[in-house]
Amino acid sequence: MAKKSRKVSAPLTFDLPVSLIAKIGACRRGHGLKTASEVVRFAITTFDFEGCEPTRDPHRQISVRVSPEQRAMLKRYGKSKDASIGELLRLALEALPLKLAKKKK
Repeated sequence: MAKKSRKVSAPLTFDLPVSLIAKIGACRRGHGLKTASEVVRFAITTFDFEGCEPTRDPHRQISVRVSPEQRAMLKRYGKSKDASIGELLRLALEALPLKLAKKKK
């Protein structure tokens, strides 16, 4: 007698922005689904993975020198903002103007 194959699901852990977690809740209610797992399985079955083109901003590591005071300040802000030093540096670099403002005489 042949055994029936039983499909067993395995946990899949991944990071999501809080906004997508909220969307899972809204979709769960809107589609009448019982769990977040059902929402994710539904999304997987309905999404066009063949046609999608994920956008990624390529990352590279660089090494720079900062003063001990700057390092301490970054650590302090990292703790108070619940952010990594890398996140803070990216914010600072993104806000940096490409050219210095011209001085008025």
